[in-house]
Amino acid sequence: MNPVTQEWVDKAEGDFATANREFSATVDPNFDAVCFHSQQCAEKYLKACLHKANIEFPRTHDLLTLMDLLAPNSKSPKISRLDLQKLTLSSVSLRYPGFFANKKAVRWSLGQCRKVRRFCRQLLELPGRR
Repeated sequence: MNPVTQEWVDKAEGDFATANREFSATVDPNFDAVCFHSQQCAEKYLKACLHKANIEFPRTHDLLTLMDLLAPNSKSPKISRLDLQKLTLSSVSLRYPGFFANKKAVRWSLGQCRKVRRFCRQLLELPGRR
């Protein structure tokens, strides 16, 4: 694998590990961090796929934009456009006062992250993991 593509994957896996650690924490879990790192994992995996396919992409955190660049070149994952948009927006809104993630939001965000991760790992021909 190209070293830059691998670096995107490594960074995505770091976010995935952080999201799962916080999700599993029994003392003072940071649910906002789970949502944020779930979005970051999905974003970095999409960027790894785009990089591998030699598709230029803008500096963006918008998962829908990234998926739209990738989708014509591969079949899309079992995640809706609305869900990609919601995952992007939730990671932004929780960084500001007035919004805190709850257990339901955390489960949803991590679930969407896992869908994108599974899809991208298949495209990248990486072995399945958790």
